Amino acid sequence: MSEIFTKGMARNIYYGGGFFFLLLLVGLTLDTLRELPQRDHRENITESVARGKAVWEENNCIGCHSLMGEGAYFAPELANVYDRYGNGNEAAFAQFMQSWMAMQPLPTEGRRKMPQFHLSKEQVDDLSAFLIWTSRINDNDWPPNREG
Repeated sequence: MSEIFTKGMARNIYYGGGFFFLLLLVGLTLDTLRELPQRDHRENITESVARGKAVWEENNCIGCHSLMGEGAYFAPELANVYDRYGNGNEAAFAQFMQSWMAMQPLPTEGRRKMPQFHLSKEQVDDLSAFLIWTSRINDNDWPPNREG
């Protein structure tokens, strides 16, 4: 190998490396697009789930909570809230959510409180459906602990 590193060699490394990583990006993107339908269960999205996502967004829940690791880390992760409090029973989870949302803000000393959003029963049911659907996404066992 030459003792001298020339401009031509640097150019070849630059363009070769750029092309390699562009191919890698395209390959990983195609792999992700191929895997997503098997992981996110988009066929299970109902009108209620879509309305629940709208409630989630309109009330900026992600401003405090995280969902599958995305969002703020001020309040608990909610990707597994159905697993924690529903125990596989959708009706029980919907009732838990009705009660939980109705009693906000909790009178807990020394911590910030979740605001009362004054959501209707239907909005809370839709939010529950959205969180149930979210809990069924194959997210590689995120979050790493049960309490999020």
